[in-house]
Amino acid sequence: VKAPELILFTKQFNTLIRAGVPMLSLLKVLEEQTEQPKLRKILGTIHQDIKQGSSLYDAFRRHPKVFSPLYCNMLRAGESSGAINEVLDRLTYIIEHEYKVKSDIKSAMMYPIIVVCFLFIAFFVLLTGVIPRFVNIFKGAGLKLPLPTQICLLLYELIIHYWYVGLGVLVIGGVLFYYYLKTEQGKLMFYTVLMKVPVVGPLFVKSAISRFASIFSILQSSGVDILNTMDILGETIGNAAISHELNGITDRMAAGHGIAEPLSSAKYFTPMLINMVAIGEESGNLEDLMQDVAGHYDTEVEYAMKKLSEAIGPVLTVGLAAVVGFFALAIFLPMWDLTLMAK
Repeated sequence: VKAPELILFTKQFNTLIRAGVPMLSLLKVLEEQTEQPKLRKILGTIHQDIKQGSSLYDAFRRHPKVFSPLYCNMLRAGESSGAINEVLDRLTYIIEHEYKVKSDIKSAMMYPIIVVCFLFIAFFVLLTGVIPRFVNIFKGAGLKLPLPTQICLLLYELIIHYWYVGLGVLVIGGVLFYYYLKTEQGKLMFYTVLMKVPVVGPLFVKSAISRFASIFSILQSSGVDILNTMDILGETIGNAAISHELNGITDRMAAGHGIAEPLSSAKYFTPMLINMVAIGEESGNLEDLMQDVAGHYDTEVEYAMKKLSEAIGPVLTVGLAAVVGFFALAIFLPMWDLTLMAK
């Protein structure tokens, strides 16, 4: 189920509850109105579960691939506090915000992906279609080939005679890497390495901090206790390295520590976040301060993404020019030697 469909469902769910429609009736209405087959089937199951006496939380949490722990726990908080509409408003905001961030990232990466694909196509065409013809001419003239031309010839020979080896290594390596990333150890390794990458790493850290602060604030204002809040954040933060740290922080909090002290020893949380948490913990105004932190890091992420997308264009242009220049040298250096021989 895609984010726009989940957003639409949550808004319709909220509207019907606000209108005073009984839960079983509104679930039946939503099931009949929903066009997405998977979501329609799930709503039918939820309707039956609630009809048989399940709570809203229990019925929704049986479908974790659609309704995250965050979604289900916020429903439980709204159900127990009687503030289900406010909770659904906050849920809608979270899902819409995260969808916007992901869409912005995809949009920013579209141009680089297109350029890189074009680069590989141009590289392949030049290497297999253009270079070999010139190499035959140069060899026929008895020229000693310069280094760029020798490299191109070697790459051509490897592609023509051993393409299946390269393809096999790529396919097998890709499949193994994919399944490794599905494991807890693989996810932890991937995000740990990712956050050390210059430029990109800090962007992921800021994005995770923004998500942490926003969800923390919303869960606390919805009446979820702080340990349960930390557990939910560990499951929904979307970054295995930070999730691992959050689990350790939660354990220390369960042992009697506050939140600021365990956070201060964590690797990825910034001094600004830690200071704001300490101030909020002292003043009892933690949820409002965390919302301010989320807003600050949202702005920083947007600015960093804008700067990154602006920087990618020139870098790719230089890369494209370097590839074309390399092939030009591979062709024109021997041609220059051939011209000198003719003279």
